[in-house]
Amino acid sequence: MSTSGAIDFPNPAFAPDETDLIAISAIDRAGNLLEINPAIEWPKLTFFGSTWDSEVLLAAYRLGMFPMPYEISGEESAIGWWSPAERAIFKPSAIVVSTSLRRSFKQFKITMDQNFAAVIRACGDPGRPSGWINQDVIDSYCDLHQKGIAHSVEVWNHAGQLVGGLYGLDLGGVFAAESMFHTQSNASKVALAYLGERLTDDSGRIIDTQWQTSHLASMGATTVSRLEYCAALPGLLTLPKAFVGQ
Repeated sequence: MSTSGAIDFPNPAFAPDETDLIAISAIDRAGNLLEINPAIEWPKLTFFGSTWDSEVLLAAYRLGMFPMPYEISGEESAIGWWSPAERAIFKPSAIVVSTSLRRSFKQFKITMDQNFAAVIRACGDPGRPSGWINQDVIDSYCDLHQKGIAHSVEVWNHAGQLVGGLYGLDLGGVFAAESMFHTQSNASKVALAYLGERLTDDSGRIIDTQWQTSHLASMGATTVSRLEYCAALPGLLTLPKAFVGQ
């Protein structure tokens, strides 16, 4: 389905603190129109946000939202558009790299954009708990990778096996980190630390990691309110991309 019509995403800054889900696609994967109980104010329905097209995703990110498949009647048949009330972010230079983590770098080879598809598929391994990455996600972000917007960090062991990595979007002053994985201890931490090193400069860039977790907090992630994030976003988006020509 191609996109058409005006962008009708709601402004996430207006959403109440008790909701992270800002909008749901108004048309499901089968082309059916969806309805929301009129007594429910949030989330809103969005016609524009009813596809995984690149321009739709980028419009959402520029407003402070990101997509995830949304289940209706037990099936991932719609798209949910999210903006956490508390947003986890890193300042790249403030990522905590312990002495033991620094030593573990010697166990790996780190590359960037060498196998984006393998990284996102590993992140979407259906055997992982709370998995959410389906084929729609894989196809749309691989398209963004082909356009030079989505990037991956790969972590390889010395046998040449992909054992960790992450992927996300370079949006100028925001690297929107989507997911990471590891099959060997510390490999995802190494990927994040490497990304931080690549993004460290004096521009004020941030790494957006969406929701806070104890794992992210241990590496230096802090939180800002949705209002703070949305207020800072326009200025951050004016910064030059970090990985042009990568």
